[in-house]
Amino acid sequence: MTDDSDVALDGDTDSDSPVLPVAMPRTPVEPAPRITNRFLFVDVAAQRAKQLRRGALPRLAQLRPDPNTGERPPVTMRLERIAMEEVEGGLIEYDVPPQKAPETEQ
Repeated sequence: MTDDSDVALDGDTDSDSPVLPVAMPRTPVEPAPRITNRFLFVDVAAQRAKQLRRGALPRLAQLRPDPNTGERPPVTMRLERIAMEEVEGGLIEYDVPPQKAPETEQ
């Protein structure tokens, strides 16, 4: 009394399934414009550091995982420094909300 489902659970399985590619971080096609306002730079880098702390993949070429194995190189810099280098390199897309027109008092 052999059941085909038991054969699959015995540990005698072939790895016929294809190896799926490792998810790579998105990088913009064109670099983002350079940030000249230091306050905007700090805000964008702080948001990116927060994403990195929550597990986002770094976009710097030297810190990307290997696409075949998924192994990540060891991170030797602080996440804040990585975020600042990503922003300086134009690897982070950001939006600046439009400014409100000043209200005139009557």
